[in-house]
Amino acid sequence: MTNEVGPGGPALPDRARVVIVGGGVTGCSIAYHLAHLGWTDVVLLEQHRLTAGTTWHAAGLITSAGMTDETLLFFSRYSRDLYARLEQETGHSTGFRPVGHISVATTAARQAALRREAAWMHGFGVEDTEISPGELARMWPLARTDDVLSAFYVADEGRADPVGVATSLAKGARQLGVAVIEGVRATGVATHGRRVRAVLTDQGTIETEVVVNAAGMWARQFGALAGVSVPLQAAEHYYLLTDTVPGMDPDLPVIEDPDNYGYYRPEGDGMLVGLFEPVGAPWSLDGVPPGFAFGKLPPDWERMTPYLGPAMDRIPSLAEIGVRTFFCGPESFTSDVRPLLGPAPELDGYFVAAGLNSLGILSGGGVGNVVAQWIVDGVPPVDATGIAIDRTASYETSRRFRAERTVEQLGVLFGDAVWPD
Repeated sequence: MTNEVGPGGPALPDRARVVIVGGGVTGCSIAYHLAHLGWTDVVLLEQHRLTAGTTWHAAGLITSAGMTDETLLFFSRYSRDLYARLEQETGHSTGFRPVGHISVATTAARQAALRREAAWMHGFGVEDTEISPGELARMWPLARTDDVLSAFYVADEGRADPVGVATSLAKGARQLGVAVIEGVRATGVATHGRRVRAVLTDQGTIETEVVVNAAGMWARQFGALAGVSVPLQAAEHYYLLTDTVPGMDPDLPVIEDPDNYGYYRPEGDGMLVGLFEPVGAPWSLDGVPPGFAFGKLPPDWERMTPYLGPAMDRIPSLAEIGVRTFFCGPESFTSDVRPLLGPAPELDGYFVAAGLNSLGILSGGGVGNVVAQWIVDGVPPVDATGIAIDRTASYETSRRFRAERTVEQLGVLFGDAVWPD
């Protein structure tokens, strides 16, 4: 017995071994990895279309910068390797381009931190090489280097197409028998005692043994429907797309300038300038509307201008270049800027995979690998101490806590990471 879902789409089954809620990169990756582990009786539900919410507007950086934790480094490096080979398997491009990644140090404290990071990563086989300001200028002729002490270069990282990554993962899952169903909204979870029994949707009920909450910025609200605490909060996140930049080479490396909270990469014949401002802005504290699918937020020019100026100064020619778009879209952040993964302590059979702190594309392949193995084996294949959702406290979901803490988190993730802990 099945419930029909729209013309041309797969039917909604009465039962599945696993139901994944959320069709962003995280949900698609978990579905893909479950299928490769032999669990193909899986349904992935997306309330809109795949990549809606956050995945579609991600910048697509693929880098291990800042990953001074073995598990987080695994997420990024596994993702990089997966995206490089996925098109060969699925026939759908991830858009991965290993153009290289550069982190810039303009202060002694940043230089010391990046040297420490590079030494640590070398132990895991990542060639993070210190380069001089002159070498940086040769690699990135458009960048100002007079204030640079040194920079750190990883040659085999770069960028990917977020929509391509998620779509390729979903196609790989489908090829192995996973049902990927769009246009169906999960409305709750039915339980029996302390155990998941079914997922409720606006088009029928699916009995299941395991539900995975991969609902992105909706994960806190969906978790609350089953009494599961998922303490994350959406925040404004900005990048600027410029008009044509003379001399722009589409294969220039990605650059991060953490002391100025900015990152840069070519975007067509122009440039993308991204920001992780030190004083952020939470968005929609009372809940993300269910209909917010491919939505944009009106940019707060007044709040962002003080951060935009220093970031733009890294590329002097941008002072004369017009702006095509100042884009603002929401991203989810957690209280310690680490993801929320694994079994929920409140409910057996309920897994969470959310709170990726704007690193969803970068980490998505590795997160899907780990969560899928965790579901199948009952234990995580990596040290999950810093990523397991049971590390969080219930007060972190409170409105006041989210309002006050989220203000810090964009800067903590990026520029302020120079200060350990």
